[in-house]
Amino acid sequence: MLQPPVAPPLGTLVALGGGDDDAMLALLCDMLPTPGTPVEIITVASRDDTRSARAYERALRELGCTAARHLRISEHHPADAPDTLRRLRRAGLVFFSGGDQERITDFLQGTEFLRVLHERYQQEEDFIIAGTSAGAAVMPEYMVVEGYGWRALRKGGMLTSTGLGLLPQLLIDQHFVERGRFGRLAHALLAHPMCLGVGLAEETGLIIRQGRYAEVFGDGVVMVVDGRHLHGSNLGRIGRGEPVSGQDFRVHLLVAGQLLDLHSREAGPRVEM
Repeated sequence: MLQPPVAPPLGTLVALGGGDDDAMLALLCDMLPTPGTPVEIITVASRDDTRSARAYERALRELGCTAARHLRISEHHPADAPDTLRRLRRAGLVFFSGGDQERITDFLQGTEFLRVLHERYQQEEDFIIAGTSAGAAVMPEYMVVEGYGWRALRKGGMLTSTGLGLLPQLLIDQHFVERGRFGRLAHALLAHPMCLGVGLAEETGLIIRQGRYAEVFGDGVVMVVDGRHLHGSNLGRIGRGEPVSGQDFRVHLLVAGQLLDLHSREAGPRVEM
């Protein structure tokens, strides 16, 4: 796992909880310095990657992003291919689509591609990494990859894995309200109590600057679950299939324009930086 840097990253992350992403794409186009800034669309999370990529290329170009292109990474297109790395080094925006987030990590973990992605995010003020659904969930240090309904509140009913490591000590879960995922995020925090949990509703997301200041955008609610003062966890004492327990989770409900400080874990109105 890549270690979190001491200096704050200069780049920007944009994460959406899934659903209709037209508003997010328009936001991203507005954030780019010029209409001709190279945009690389990565759809490896989707098994129908070509169809998905064409739709995103068309949508972004209609919004004025004239240099939006599919950067194909797959079984036959390795992430560390010379042309792929060349395009990554030129991109102003790297966008990860939805699908299965484990496919993203399967193809990127341990690659030069991921090292360059981290380096550019850390060092370049105009560099943007964005993702929707699986593309958002994969950004942090850990990601939830399994957990459904009541089973997510029993030991073994929730599973986490290593993400891309762009956001240390964080978990992001997508489609959060629509698919009733509070239970699995709470369980994930019992397993990773040092992390902050963020649940993104569909068509709702965060713009994260300096790896710290997360501004909410969109029409829904972002739920923040903080287990920093958690106690009474029974996770280490129970057997598989038994219900999990823990006390003193702290919860925030945030809407568009509100700000979350990922370091202090305090929330409030947006402030100018």
